[in-house]
Amino acid sequence: MTRWAKDVDPDNTLGEYPRPQMRRPHWVNLNGLWQYAIRPADQGRPAQWDGKILVPFCVESALSGVGKRVGDDQRLWYRREFSMSDAAGVPGRWLLHFGAVDWHAVVWVNGKKVGEHKGGYDPFTFDITEAVKPGQRQELVVGVWDPTDAGRQPRGKQQREPKGIWYTPVTGIWQTVWLEPVPRQYIKGLKITPDLDAQSVTVKVDAEADAKHAVSVELLDRGQTFATGVGTVGKPITVKLPEVRPWSPDDPHLYGLIVHLKGADGVESYFGMRKIEVKADGQGHQRLYLNNKPLFHYGPLDQGWWPDGLYTAPTDAALKYDIEITKKLGFNMARKHVKIEPARWYYWCDRLGLMVWQDMPSTTGGPPWVRDETKPGPQWDRDAESAEQFKRELAAMVNAFYNHPSIVMWVPFNERWGQFKTNQIVAYNRQLDPTRPINEASGGNWVFAGDVLDVHAYPSPRLPKARKGMALVCGEFGGLGMPIKGHLWQADRNWGYRTYHDKQKLHRHYETLMHQLHPLIGKGLAGAVYTQTTDVEIEVNGLLTYDRAVLKFDADKLVELHKRLYQPPPRAVWLLPASDGPDDRAQTWRYTFAAPGAKWFTERYDDAEWEQGKAGFGRADTPNTRVRTKWESADIWVRRSFELKEAPTGPVFFNIHHDEDATVYINGAKALELTRWTDSYGLVPGDVDPRKLLRPGENVIAVHCRQTGGGQYIDVGLVEMKPPGK
Repeated sequence: MTRWAKDVDPDNTLGEYPRPQMRRPHWVNLNGLWQYAIRPADQGRPAQWDGKILVPFCVESALSGVGKRVGDDQRLWYRREFSMSDAAGVPGRWLLHFGAVDWHAVVWVNGKKVGEHKGGYDPFTFDITEAVKPGQRQELVVGVWDPTDAGRQPRGKQQREPKGIWYTPVTGIWQTVWLEPVPRQYIKGLKITPDLDAQSVTVKVDAEADAKHAVSVELLDRGQTFATGVGTVGKPITVKLPEVRPWSPDDPHLYGLIVHLKGADGVESYFGMRKIEVKADGQGHQRLYLNNKPLFHYGPLDQGWWPDGLYTAPTDAALKYDIEITKKLGFNMARKHVKIEPARWYYWCDRLGLMVWQDMPSTTGGPPWVRDETKPGPQWDRDAESAEQFKRELAAMVNAFYNHPSIVMWVPFNERWGQFKTNQIVAYNRQLDPTRPINEASGGNWVFAGDVLDVHAYPSPRLPKARKGMALVCGEFGGLGMPIKGHLWQADRNWGYRTYHDKQKLHRHYETLMHQLHPLIGKGLAGAVYTQTTDVEIEVNGLLTYDRAVLKFDADKLVELHKRLYQPPPRAVWLLPASDGPDDRAQTWRYTFAAPGAKWFTERYDDAEWEQGKAGFGRADTPNTRVRTKWESADIWVRRSFELKEAPTGPVFFNIHHDEDATVYINGAKALELTRWTDSYGLVPGDVDPRKLLRPGENVIAVHCRQTGGGQYIDVGLVEMKPPGK
């Protein structure tokens, strides 16, 4: 449980107004204790109920008070009563809103079916005016069916049998349910589009009213009206701003907005003046530009799961906390991973200044996962019904959250999960929203139809191969894990991409990743995503524990490391080129597969009988390698000498790609020892500072690498980092 669980009040559960971008003064929160029942899916409304459930926490969660699984052959039923007198004002109509229900919901009021909805993440509304009975208690019944991974609907990381990166299912109501009285003619939605260059904002009003019905808009700054506009329903209303204060992570300025449907309805909203695009910088690198300036995007993979509420944060303060701590640690972005949050999460991102890369929740199935960014990946021919459902839910996501300035990128597919007809989906996504870049396929299977080319690399970040017109990002890297006793989902069998039990070693590896990341920015990397914000179930690779009780890193140190990423990158000077060096020149080493003598790593050791070969050494099927000399035995020993004109003064790093364990010596002294493997080259500081071991004149580097299975590869270089321009 999190520390916020004690603040959950059944009489006032998540009592904040759930739709901050279209506010009215009168509403009724229907969260709280409902009756529930779990029955076979082919049965109708139950005659008796199983007990109480706390809405809006899913039935599988601890906070629901139930904690039971619902199979794909079962249906979850809800029932509660409510009074119309709870809502102030004199309505013309009554609207029943659901923030989100996973997945297929059918709703009855007083025994009359008022609607049904398929989609686990988007808000939906039913007009229940004709079903209510004035002066009486009203009965609300909801039936929900959710196949989880037995179906092909968007479901993110939910799985009937959770394990690894797949988590507990979420069934039923998981966002706020609320009632709203509105006039007979009322505003249904707003579409707000800022134009920073034109210093204007365009508002389009969707309303239950005649198309010629008059609409007025007021723009406010600090509560004072400074500009107005008029128009009609369904037509764009563009208003100029006399001066503009752009929205950014450093200054998340928001303007107020009041919209009136003449003689009928009125709502309050807000907007941010910001522009996001992909274009080339002065060096020809495609960058992510915010407000006409290049800005490196760096943030965590944010899964949005909670140990007590699963998909639902226990309180609004808890929801806000994840964004606050992300900002506090020096990140300017978060990638919301295969989940869509309640509107209030994006509201806090808007208010606090956190950019969001928004994933579309993924589906079951998909083509083979191909990660070669030099050619188009395979596609999957999914059935027409599930393809249409995916498109409906994609459109619902874009339309529901279009107005949030914090969202700066759409990500329709992740790691080929459910990926199909990527060209068509990108075109459809762009039609829905032409104002934001599209990251077509995070982690693989690209068709080069989007604006962003996104690779995943663990643990070290990687720069994708350049593609004309596309910003290059590393959409996942890191995954450094550390289990914290007393803060685990389960006591054993936890995992991370790398797991540590020592905080200093964890810190050191994270610092290494930052040293690797910074130079890649100078080479064209436009953004990166570290895995991840928190531990999730058996994953322990979060910056925080799952319960948010323990930050595994020193906050001040992280802030300093992250600040460097937004500054000009250092200039890399090769002291000893590796195979991925700037001129791609093959480097010659002495090598042997037979165990050498005890002093094989010393300067005076005679390696004349060793073979000569070009680096890298390994098997050709090892990913992201360029094998020039075949190595298929368990062990390899390599040596070479190299000249330095002068001793290095700037920080020196090993540029190494190892699979698996590697030990590196310089001039007879052990300088670096690494375990496990990497899937790309990365800069690594020595266990001993290489500057203490290197000298002008001749130097000797010696390496032993051992592998036990799978791919294998070894190549090493040395890089000095000098300040930019020196």
